[in-house]
Amino acid sequence: MPLHYLLRKTGLIALAILLSLISAVPSRALDWKETPEQKEQRMKWWTEARFGMFIHWGLYAEAARHEWVKNHERMTNEEYQKYFDLFNPDLYNPKEWAHAAKEAGMKYFVITTKHHEGFCLFDSQYTDYKAANTPYGKDLIKPMVEAFRAEGLKVGFYYSLIDWHHPDFTIDRVHPLRDNQEERAKNKDRDMEKYAEYLYNQVQELMTNYGTIDCLFLDFSYPGDDGKGHNDWHSEKLLDMIRRLQPNIIVNDRLDLLDVPGGWDFRTPEQFIPLDWVKVDGKKVPWETCQTFSGSWGYYRDETSWKSTRQLLSLLIETVSKGGNLLLNVGPTARGTFDYRATERLQGMGEWMKYNSRSIYGCTQAPADFKAPNNTMLTYNPATNRLYVHILEWPMGELHLPGFAGKVKYAQLLNDASEVRFTSRPDWQSDYEGVAKDILTLDFPVLKPHTEIPVVELFLK
Repeated sequence: MPLHYLLRKTGLIALAILLSLISAVPSRALDWKETPEQKEQRMKWWTEARFGMFIHWGLYAEAARHEWVKNHERMTNEEYQKYFDLFNPDLYNPKEWAHAAKEAGMKYFVITTKHHEGFCLFDSQYTDYKAANTPYGKDLIKPMVEAFRAEGLKVGFYYSLIDWHHPDFTIDRVHPLRDNQEERAKNKDRDMEKYAEYLYNQVQELMTNYGTIDCLFLDFSYPGDDGKGHNDWHSEKLLDMIRRLQPNIIVNDRLDLLDVPGGWDFRTPEQFIPLDWVKVDGKKVPWETCQTFSGSWGYYRDETSWKSTRQLLSLLIETVSKGGNLLLNVGPTARGTFDYRATERLQGMGEWMKYNSRSIYGCTQAPADFKAPNNTMLTYNPATNRLYVHILEWPMGELHLPGFAGKVKYAQLLNDASEVRFTSRPDWQSDYEGVAKDILTLDFPVLKPHTEIPVVELFLK
């Protein structure tokens, strides 16, 4: 056989083998398809809501020293078992929770159906490690969903991809037993394929047994050395199932599918506000910052770093001013009540929202030609063409708005709809070099209005 023929033949064989190997590699694609316009419509309620309640609740509420207590203190399942054996939130009344959220001005809620500890608040058929098997003895999720729906809030579920209790979840760099070499050696007896099936089955339960689920927060991937990512969760298969069962659901970005079209709906900066509207490849995307009243997510009895109502309102306003949503967390106690400090903050925010929520709902970043003066933040409602000036420091009688002259037809304080008179002074102090000549000047009373952060509503021309 001629040499050139042999090389050509063996080359074709090698090519065939290569193509077969490529075809065996799982595709990084989803069955889910939609147009940008369809996605915008699907997410419309969420982008208009702007303000939601996160709830982190589990066995860690009994320890009352951080929701990662099992991890921080390197506890074994046996050491953590006492919390399961004693869990009995006898004062749990989800109607009170739902009412508190509504009164605070929140439009949706997200509850930890299962956190990293592996304990399920819902009555799953795939585990005994659930609220129904504790002294409390019942599904905690069903009455919660019913209560929040009754108050008009959208329903969101959090589900932890991580599970420090499950026998097949391999020990990795964030596992409580990561420093225990004897337990590390037992990883050979753990099977992540079985865990992925467990994860899939539980999420399927959540998507099937509680009616319409409006949003889903899956948490979290940490690919790389000694970590876990989309291959471990079978993320594409999982997300296709979720979208098939709940086609209108909104899903976060922690499945390690950032590079897959349709693999996420919104970005989730945690415990910080970005400098500007979050962008991906230079394009603005939906985003939501999840934040705590204090440092931890679960109930922490001795924590003292609680934000004031004013700080929390500033957090909400700044988030909306950059086109985002705020998901503000409550960590209920082990008896099923909200901490008194959380209740106080929620009531304070609710009092402000009662009179000023028009500057939050349906609002977003102000048009580029409007710049916020010092000690103010701007939000804008494109449907009503109204601009909102949130005044962080009450001025001495006047507030000057450079670039606003000729663009405003009426102004009022939002809390009481009292008129704010203004003048456009194109030649205001024109003899001073560098002073803008297109200033709109709002005339204010000396006394600050009786609201935490006053808001001026500008009706634009």
